[in-house]
Amino acid sequence: MNLSGKNAIVTGASSGIGISFSKKLIEKGAKVYGLARRLNKLTEVGAELGDSFIPVKMDITKPNDIQQWATETFSEDNLPHILINNAGLGIFGNVEKLSIDDWKTMVETNLNGVFYLTHELVPFMKDSDEYHHIINISSIAGLLGNPQLTGYNATKYGVRGFSEALFKELRYDKIKVTAMFPGSISTHFFDRVGNETHSNMLQPDDVADTLIHLLETPDNFLVNEITLRPLNPKNPNEK
Repeated sequence: MNLSGKNAIVTGASSGIGISFSKKLIEKGAKVYGLARRLNKLTEVGAELGDSFIPVKMDITKPNDIQQWATETFSEDNLPHILINNAGLGIFGNVEKLSIDDWKTMVETNLNGVFYLTHELVPFMKDSDEYHHIINISSIAGLLGNPQLTGYNATKYGVRGFSEALFKELRYDKIKVTAMFPGSISTHFFDRVGNETHSNMLQPDDVADTLIHLLETPDNFLVNEITLRPLNPKNPNEK
């Protein structure tokens, strides 16, 4: 896909790899609708990235709000060419100590939010003669289970299953679907769980470069799953 002039939707665009995704897309000539709950953070990102970044205050766990925004924003004259389902969160802990609300929050954000937005945008893509691409950001936790990650694992495994079914469903409609499974990325994600980041983690811009590569593949070439890992994941400051 030639990204120049394309419309891209990026969720979780106010921080972390969402910012890097948005920056790299804009550098390629795309217009980015950046979705997140914090409008003040989105405004800061927009000030850095310029007029091609459209801040959209959106809670992706609210399907009615998503439906209204999609209907008001997109049409046959303004198509959603690219959807990056990136927003997600992790709440870690032993299963007996993980609250019901925390479990529901992860399911609503990491899994249901992916469905809600995809559900609204796919009809626009199907009605178009152009090629489109949906990229769902899962995690290495969508491939490997670990203690104290039951909720996060469950939702990220769910993203993998959703993505595989979706790519088989949409491949004949000129809609690509890719699931990305990155390992630990140096972002503020780890601040919430009390872990420090370090230079041997994946870097956001490198992950974004990979995303751009996936989007720019030839029209009849699909990478439906890709795993990203640091070669040496150990903290270089630890002996």
